Amino acid sequence: MTQLARRLGLSDAVMIVMGGIIGSGIFINPYLVARQLPAPGWILGAWTLGGTVALAGAFIWAELAARKPELGGQYAYLREAYHPIVAFIYGWTLLLVIQTGGMAAVAITFARYFRSIASLPFSDTAVAVLALALLTAINCLGVRAGSLTQNIFMGLKIAAICGIVACGFLHKSVSVANPPLPQGWNLLRAAGAALTPIAFSYGGWQTASFMSAELRDVKRDLTRGLVIGVLGVIGLYVAVNFAYLHVLGASGLATTTTPASNMMQQVLGDRGSSLTAVAISISTFGFLSQGMLTAPRVYFAMAADGLFFRALTWVPVRTQVPLAAITLQGVLAIVIAISGRYEQILSYVTSSDFIFFGLTAGALFIFRNREPNVLTHPVPGHPYTTGLFVGACALIVLGTVISYPLESLTGWCILASGVPAYLYWRSKQA
Repeated sequence: MTQLARRLGLSDAVMIVMGGIIGSGIFINPYLVARQLPAPGWILGAWTLGGTVALAGAFIWAELAARKPELGGQYAYLREAYHPIVAFIYGWTLLLVIQTGGMAAVAITFARYFRSIASLPFSDTAVAVLALALLTAINCLGVRAGSLTQNIFMGLKIAAICGIVACGFLHKSVSVANPPLPQGWNLLRAAGAALTPIAFSYGGWQTASFMSAELRDVKRDLTRGLVIGVLGVIGLYVAVNFAYLHVLGASGLATTTTPASNMMQQVLGDRGSSLTAVAISISTFGFLSQGMLTAPRVYFAMAADGLFFRALTWVPVRTQVPLAAITLQGVLAIVIAISGRYEQILSYVTSSDFIFFGLTAGALFIFRNREPNVLTHPVPGHPYTTGLFVGACALIVLGTVISYPLESLTGWCILASGVPAYLYWRSKQA
């Protein structure tokens, strides 16, 4: 089996972290927060708090990366802390639901906005398939080709968000009366509801750990990249929400489902809406690029452990990338995009995803107990900050189960299907 090439550095790690977080959510989700907390200070505070939780997670993953700089990142942490079956089920769920369904949905979102500005004579599905096929081909050319594409679109994303922020700051501020805040228990419940879409908007930084085998210095580049990348996203998210509030006000933000487009239309007229469509197209395409770059490394690690199709370990000598794993990711995302089942699949994701978030963070307690004298890139405030992060993951899972019991149950059934699959691969291995 040819080894993967270590060709990525700190700047690549930072771009991968930021690219895994910023998709289309920041252009849309802020209205959900404003509906729960209709006051500018509370809205900005909620986005800052959500970023702080994400930063706590980044510190945890940074220490895990320093302790276990192994192929597959989060997959390896789960395998070493618990049991190979836990890691396998994570990779199984990532392939069947979390990553592939998410990529199909984002590809359709990209297609809708791209068609609105390019006036292409193709359907949304056709454009989505073409985008996924193009990114699959680019990533098969080599890790530098995939990373360069990701870096270019991440730079364009940052420029687009900074442009939106600048337009908001330069526009005359709005002065409107805000609805009263909920009181007592209702305020606490509203704050919890507001933090849910914020938590989703900040998710994705953990996928950078999948690239452990292709970073030149994992302990330095991944640990620093995680923290720097999340800090950069917090700055962008708070700034763009401040711009929304500056132009629309808290009440205006709460009454629109397309805050970025509405704000830019107020500032620049119809041209502003077109520019927003361009920004979302760039952001969603960049998000797809990051997903195609990172997730296949998990399937490659599973195959390298003898727990998945052996063909997925194929690494051409010339490109030194897991070509078969990348192709599998691209083909499955295309199939789901064509089927139109991506929205249904996404409803199964939440509870499963945050279960693995909590388990991975909990792995740090296990590693610290096994190696108490090894403190490489220690998490600030551990065990309290780590415990709070695990608790936050548990609350999100609980809240999702209460709100969407049927979808959560379906997601867990898909997760549980990994058990017989694991036993099958173990029997073949034996």
